[in-house]
Amino acid sequence: MLNLHSIFSVLLLLLLLQKPISTQCYTKGFKPGHSSGNGLTINMTKVQFSEQQFMKWVEFVGGLKHSVFGSAKNKLFPSFTLKVSKNPSKGDFSSIQAAIDSLPFINLVRVVIKVHAGVYNEKVNIPPLKSFITIQGSGADKTIVQWGDTAQTPGPRGQPLGTYGSATFAVNSPYFIAKNITFKNTTPVPEPGAVGKQAVALRISADTAVFQGCKFLGAQDTLYDHLGRHYYKDCYIEGSVDFIFGNALSLFEGCHVHAIAQNTGALTAQGRGSILEDTGFSFVHCKVTGSGALYLGRAWGPFSRVVFAFTYMDNIIIPKGWSNWGDPNREV
Repeated sequence: MLNLHSIFSVLLLLLLLQKPISTQCYTKGFKPGHSSGNGLTINMTKVQFSEQQFMKWVEFVGGLKHSVFGSAKNKLFPSFTLKVSKNPSKGDFSSIQAAIDSLPFINLVRVVIKVHAGVYNEKVNIPPLKSFITIQGSGADKTIVQWGDTAQTPGPRGQPLGTYGSATFAVNSPYFIAKNITFKNTTPVPEPGAVGKQAVALRISADTAVFQGCKFLGAQDTLYDHLGRHYYKDCYIEGSVDFIFGNALSLFEGCHVHAIAQNTGALTAQGRGSILEDTGFSFVHCKVTGSGALYLGRAWGPFSRVVFAFTYMDNIIIPKGWSNWGDPNREV
């Protein structure tokens, strides 16, 4: 027999299926008007077209309709708390994934999962409908969740996981919060030119997330800042090549970024694909240290956008600063 909790979850699911909601609150950009086959408006040059679209974007932002002005219906006060501990007698669960699996299929209340000190060797996935989850460790140096998949690791069906599927910790639901915990991919730094060694420590593929006092440890592609609006405060991020990448709209404040490149590395790979997208990475009052020769970023997308302000940098930055990813058209 179904209990009242299960019946409630089923009814909510039916309502959602009848009236879908979007969990992505950031803007997708404008669609150009009528155009000719080559994508340009009739009797308009490529430069004129780009200028026109840019001015539309400026007017849009000036009208306070930009995504950063949108309200987030977050729920900060926990409805209940779960405890995870390596010692079964001290917690409700012995693994983080077990605690997440215990939540309703559709979660609509703030849940705090307190993770006691310890190293948790597990691959964690938060499904799209389990929103409002807070993961709180006992300190980033004391609470560590780790795994060692790479892009070439075989998946359940024998196919490579790919970069997306390699994440130790994957967040697919909005309103996620993480505090005082380390997300680690144990794959070592790959040899220069190695293929399929992308190894993500954390992937965030949802809107409105906050990370405070967290550590992200890996080598190639450590932090997959995939999509959504995210805030990183007082975090430590370590890697070698493209170790902060994706197409989110994110602010990194007071963070320490550390390169462990053997030869040449790249800090960011931002994937903005259009001049109309409001995505990009901003680093404010941060610190960049490490080894090797480091690009501040590589233009993964044709309109990649990264800003460093009031940030200390070790003498490891390549004077050129940026790499165009082999495409001169990506230089501004």
